[in-house]
Amino acid sequence: MGRTGVANLPLHGGKAPKWLFKRMIALSKGIIEVIALEYGKEEFLRRLSDPFWFQALSCVLGFDWNSSGTTTVTCGALKEAINPEEYGFAIVGGKGKASKKTPQKIEEISNTYNFSTSKIDELKYSSRMAAKVDNTAVQDGYKLYHHVFLLSETGKWAVIQQGMNNATGYARRYHWFSDNVADFVCEPPMQY
Repeated sequence: MGRTGVANLPLHGGKAPKWLFKRMIALSKGIIEVIALEYGKEEFLRRLSDPFWFQALSCVLGFDWNSSGTTTVTCGALKEAINPEEYGFAIVGGKGKASKKTPQKIEEISNTYNFSTSKIDELKYSSRMAAKVDNTAVQDGYKLYHHVFLLSETGKWAVIQQGMNNATGYARRYHWFSDNVADFVCEPPMQY
């Protein structure tokens, strides 16, 4: 399995204040520009796939609560800040109903980047399988409610998704990066 990490966060309800969210979007644009220009768009995706770097980014953007909202609010700010044609990468998906539109949005962005049909199918499969592994195969009691798929014009991708466990009062965030995925399922060798 190629997951890059997991973060456990307490479940908290509510919304980020509008004034903070607007500032997070503006600051996200600046950070994205610096990292993409200095290190490349794939490096930005790689960094977002690290749960500790993602948590630090959220704090730098001003959302310094150690809660489940860190994932949804930070991904929302990044999604608003990124112009796929300008930066060469995009964020699709989100919380609840937005996550269900991920395959359709992958197709739309992939057409912008002129991906082949097989590449589009591969990206949609990657999105679906990352969700399937973390929601069903892992069986850790966390039901996914947030799924974000990031893809670059070169075909690299990352996934940030989060599930909740009402019994424990915690959320679990899962991170994936395409360079770390050889296969979505690792079967143990048969013992004879």
